[in-house]
Formats: sequence, structure tokens, C-alpha cells
Amino acid sequence: MKRKKNSVGFQFELFQEETKSPFDKLFDIFKELITHTSGDFDEAMDWLEQLDQEYQLTDENYTLDDFVEDLKEKGYIREEAKSDGTFDKKITAKTERAIRKNALNQIFGQIRKKGAGHHKTNSSGLGDEHTGDLREFRFGDALENINITESLKNAQVNHGFGNFELTENDLIVEDTHHKAQMSTVLMIDISHSMILYGEDRITPAKKVAMALAELITTRYPKDTLDILVFGNDAWPIQLKDLPYLQVGPYHTNTVAGLQLALDLLRRKRNTNKQIFMITDGKPSCVRMPDGSYYKNSNGLDDFIVDKCYQMAAQARKLHTPITTFMIARDSYLQTFVDEFTRSNRGKAFYTGLDGLGEMIFHDYENNRKKRIR
Repeated sequence: MKRKKNSVGFQFELFQEETKSPFDKLFDIFKELITHTSGDFDEAMDWLEQLDQEYQLTDENYTLDDFVEDLKEKGYIREEAKSDGTFDKKITAKTERAIRKNALNQIFGQIRKKGAGHHKTNSSGLGDEHTGDLREFRFGDALENINITESLKNAQVNHGFGNFELTENDLIVEDTHHKAQMSTVLMIDISHSMILYGEDRITPAKKVAMALAELITTRYPKDTLDILVFGNDAWPIQLKDLPYLQVGPYHTNTVAGLQLALDLLRRKRNTNKQIFMITDGKPSCVRMPDGSYYKNSNGLDDFIVDKCYQMAAQARKLHTPITTFMIARDSYLQTFVDEFTRSNRGKAFYTGLDGLGEMIFHDYENNRKKRIR
């Protein structure tokens, strides 16, 4: 039921569920498929056609051809000419934004945009976000934070109702919290093990990255987010590259990822900095001073592991916490992540892919409240 107000009070009428158009229903599925295919339109449409045959998603009134035409008309795909005179269909920036928003709704669906893009810290005083609490005036408090009504009441109590006088000791202000900017680097493991044994770990990790990026850019626009991927080496990627991210035939050079993350953060003027690392936990590669690679995929190599511990300790000295989200449950890898976390005094979560986005948001919020100095 939904409530409708009239001149007498309220009356009730039957609630009518919002119905989606045939395009919107197919577009929801398309956004999932295009994420799994890393932006490959033709492959996504092949999958959509198979689903259509099995589940009768379309009918004679609205076909897949109609859907493709609508995608073009609405600006979600574009056509690029090939040398043989045919055309390739590519998704557009509008689709990339829709995919990020879809990931945000799936992973952080309970979050709503508010404020100007800052977070509270645990420090109160000369801040800029009202807490709802009242306190006495202190030297340096902003005049606009003075609560006139409560101050006048206080003056009447202090001086009597017949003798109005307002002094500094009568003033009551609304308490505030500081808001701090945060610079975050998100590291995504794209080594071959992220799709090993038939388990797709990269697609959910990629969706979390898109959701986090959309969250920061819409709710916390004054924060910064850098995204990097690491395999044999590490390199930064753009926000627009996320839907196209794929695993490569790489080992896992965690050290290179951390070195690049710290280098990116050194360039930020914010005091508050942090690193999120999504990985299946096993470092297996480092680059040597002569440019060669030392690789070992058999268990945990002491030489590689020690390099990781050194990077964790270096980040700690730079007051940069590392939160590791390990999406595997091997006990020997958990032992490594435990020691890595102790070296950094950071945090670690051991999880499958369920709940990963919720934990990332929770820790992002917690770090934003703590990292003010």
C-alpha cells in the first residue's frame, strides 16, 4: 500500500510495483555480461543470445536486434569501421559509467550520497560537520556555529529574566567534527592465479574496484583514488579501463605493486593515505636490480616474502596502512598475510568473494575517521 495525503488526513491505495521496460530488463543483464567479458561486445551478445534462447527474454514485440538498435540510439555503443569495410561495436563512456553505477548499487547498495564529499574524524572542535551536540563557547570557535536560541536561554538563566545581558560565558555553540581528505591506492592482482582452477576471482574484484571508484567520486569527490594492477610488474590504470581489465600470464610481484602505490601516495599533499590490496595472497616474483625477474611459484619463497615484509615496514614508517583483502583460504598463505599485516600494523580480511565490497567500504570509513593528525 502507499499513503496519499488529502485535506482530511490520509487515504490508502494499492501499491503498484514499478515495471521495467524490455530494454531496461535486457540492459541489466547486458551490464553484467559486458563486465564478465571485459568489454567485448560481441562475446557479451553471444551470451545474451544463449540466455534468450534458454529463458525467452525477448518476444516478437522486442527482439535482440531491437535492443542493439536502442543501445546505439541511447549512446551506449558506437561503431568503428574496420579495414575490410565492416564495423566493430564498442561500448562507450556512457556504458562504462552505467557499469560502475551498477557495481556500486550491487556492492554498496545501502549507501546514500550525502554531504560535500568528506568523512568525519574522531577529533571534535574547530571542524566543519555538525554533530548535533551543544557545548560552551571556546576561543576560536566560528561565529556561525553559535546557537542563538540556546545562548539566549543560557543568558536568562545566568542573569535573570528581568536583567538581560549576553556575555561570552553565556554563548552556546553547536559542536563539529573535522573532515579530512583521504588519498587511497587500490591494488588489484591480475596474476594468472586469479582465474586458476576454474575460479573467477578477477571479475568480482574488478566490480569491487568499480564500486569503490564510483563511491569515492560521487560521495567523496575531494578524496583521491588511484588504481593500479600488478602481475610481473605494476602499472597504473585509468578509471575508464576497469571494465576491460583481464588476467594475464603473470606471476605476482606484490613488491612492485607496493612500490608503485607508495610512489603514487608520495605525490599527494593529503596527510591521510592508505592502500587497499585485493589479491589471492601468494607473492611469486620480484624484479632484481639488473632488471631480471626472480620467480618461484612453488610455495612461499623466503627471498620474495622477506621483500614483501620490508615493503610493509616501509609503508608503516610512512604512516600508510595497508588493508589486505585475501580472496583465498590456504592456511600457509594466511600465515604470510598475518606476518605481512603485523609488519605494517595494517588490517587483513580473509574471505571468499561474498561480502568483499561491504568490508572494503567498512574499512574505508574506519580509516577515514582515524587518519587525521
